[in-house]
Amino acid sequence: MPPPEKETRKVSELSALYEVSRTLGSSLDVKETSQKAFLILHKLLGLNRGTLVLRDSDGEGYSIWAAYGLTDTEIERGRYRVGEGVTGKVLATGQPVVVPDIGKEPLFLNRTRARSELSKSNVAFLSVPVKVQGEILGVLSVDRIFADETGGHQGDIRFLTVLASLIGQAVKLSRSVEQGRQALVREKEQLQSEVKGRYSLANMVGGSRKMQEVYATVERVAPTRSTVLVRGESGTGKELIARALHYNSPRAGRPFIRVSCAALPATLLESELFGHERGSFTGATEMRRGRFELADTGTLFLDEIGEIDAATQVKLLRVLQERKFERLGGSRTLAVDVRLVAATNRDLEKAVAEGGFREDLYYRLNVIPVFLPPLREREGDVLMLVEHFLRRFNAEHGKSTTFSREALRRMLRYPWPGNVRELENALERLVVLANGGTLEEDDLPLAIRSDLPVSSHTGPLLEHSRASASPPRDPRADEGRSLPEAVRVIEKERILRTLRECEGIQTRAAQALGLTVRQLGYKLKKYGIKLRVPQAD
Repeated sequence: MPPPEKETRKVSELSALYEVSRTLGSSLDVKETSQKAFLILHKLLGLNRGTLVLRDSDGEGYSIWAAYGLTDTEIERGRYRVGEGVTGKVLATGQPVVVPDIGKEPLFLNRTRARSELSKSNVAFLSVPVKVQGEILGVLSVDRIFADETGGHQGDIRFLTVLASLIGQAVKLSRSVEQGRQALVREKEQLQSEVKGRYSLANMVGGSRKMQEVYATVERVAPTRSTVLVRGESGTGKELIARALHYNSPRAGRPFIRVSCAALPATLLESELFGHERGSFTGATEMRRGRFELADTGTLFLDEIGEIDAATQVKLLRVLQERKFERLGGSRTLAVDVRLVAATNRDLEKAVAEGGFREDLYYRLNVIPVFLPPLREREGDVLMLVEHFLRRFNAEHGKSTTFSREALRRMLRYPWPGNVRELENALERLVVLANGGTLEEDDLPLAIRSDLPVSSHTGPLLEHSRASASPPRDPRADEGRSLPEAVRVIEKERILRTLRECEGIQTRAAQALGLTVRQLGYKLKKYGIKLRVPQAD
């Protein structure tokens, strides 16, 4: 039967290992957990002095990472190289070293100067390597913990080896997580740099006078925190401008959050913007942060702002005024630092006059207005955009598609009622479906070949429109006109032709032209066209 002292020793060792393993697993901060581990050894095993030496970040030397029984000054002195002293010997050989009496051991350097009068101390010093899968990460050293009756230290070495293995696993895990974190940080910085470059004003396609005015406004406004209202027809690139405002501002490294107000019903939009507390409504099983919270210190882009309901307009007005709000069903007031960019293709002035949009909110949003011109008014930009999208989609699909002269002429004459979005989609479709290297006029969609705007109707309606339309225009008829004048003539003729085909029904004509009823009404007034159009013979 083993002596009671050995049984006590085993119980103490097991208790120490259990507590140390729990401590090492509680955090990825090895310095903190190792320091706590030494305190456990002191409490349970009577440890007077111990050090954990790990490789420096530069990989050239080793220094004390955690210690017990040493002052900060003594810890700072604890720097070692492979082969230097007892610690260096363990690093070089990967084998434990026992110094029965440090006062009589020339290899013991007393680098920390923590032990005075070594010749009289009669202190044993034990060092074991901290290894994981054969890799030596450092050295664990302690003054003698136990000394059995024979004067040996096999039990101490065995215990320290197990302890060093636990510490080694913790160090390896911590370093692996840190390397992953640093890789993610580098990747994030790289992606942010790429995104910032993508939305740089210098990389935007379009050199027309009107777009140059837009770029100049964005360049002046981006560094500020002023609210911006981006206006323009659908497909003109309002979100692109919103992102340019963000990524060319001091907030570029912070979140850019987008909300499509038209895509969410009024009952969900409030929760989406401001968040909700658990139990605030049926189905709210947990607290949810709103987009304003997620965009804190960054930019919130509210697309189609003209579609929000009256109740949400009131709450949005308060946020713009006070930068504060409460989650749905909550009472705690939250403060945020958000730069707001809104966009709409609606006539907000008309909506205000009709009572559909709050006047005070309109003025809060319309601090810095940015007007995006439709593609038909961007002289010369269609060709630049065609070349840009053609290069992009050729690269994406591994093709070398080009346009014939006549096909390109048709592309440039088409008014693109869907603006840049329609042009982008048309170019991708043409490249994907192209059989040969050169796209001819017959390869173009019927709407472009027949100079008809894209509508929500299918092919048969377009065929009908083409058959019942007037004979094709002679391109030479427009040679004496300026481009804006020629566009007006073509647009007016197309509206008249479509009204005849739709028997004067404004809703059908607007659908066939790819316009809203409001937009068509504006153009009828612009060109002095009466709603009752005589039928064609």
